Amino acid sequence: MKYPEPISKLIDSYMMLPGIGRKTATRMAFFTLGLDKDQVQEFANNLISAKTDLKTCRICGNITTEDVCNICADKNRDQSTILVVEQAKDIMSLDDMNGYNGLYHVLGGVLSPVDGVGPEDLNIKLLLNRLKENQHVKELIIATNATPEGEATAQYLAKLVKPAGIKVTRLAHGLAVGSDIEYADEMTLKSAVLGRREI
Repeated sequence: MKYPEPISKLIDSYMMLPGIGRKTATRMAFFTLGLDKDQVQEFANNLISAKTDLKTCRICGNITTEDVCNICADKNRDQSTILVVEQAKDIMSLDDMNGYNGLYHVLGGVLSPVDGVGPEDLNIKLLLNRLKENQHVKELIIATNATPEGEATAQYLAKLVKPAGIKVTRLAHGLAVGSDIEYADEMTLKSAVLGRREI
């Protein structure tokens, strides 16, 4: 059956979301039609606000509404460790476990020559500048995902940072190979942070 154009376009929009196929997108579109106009307007406003009102922290690359995120601005956090993640969403997962109270740095992805992603495409230069400017940093914890690209990125960072005399560690057991930090439970994440290893 061919739907009217506004519904077809809404279905297509929902299908842009990761993991959403045609059936689920169709269900979501018809659910949206059942909402009242104010709810739909609020939903639309939230989408626009998320796109226009957020920016990246100038220090770590986390998402924020300010120039500096609340984590970088918090002087009570341990200034001697920086935990490096692929994406800002990984910070949420790791910080919620309450097992780490240091700083973070968002790479914005991982090295992937196949996809054309090299060191210049990631926030590596920003990280190296941070390490030069902040003499308090004693340890860099690399928390890239346990994928071939994540491992290659970790090794690359370790080679860059070790000559500066900063201890470089990697999240250890707890995270299954090929899994994403975002989907790990609290105990698995805590175990991975506490069991990190030097690389």
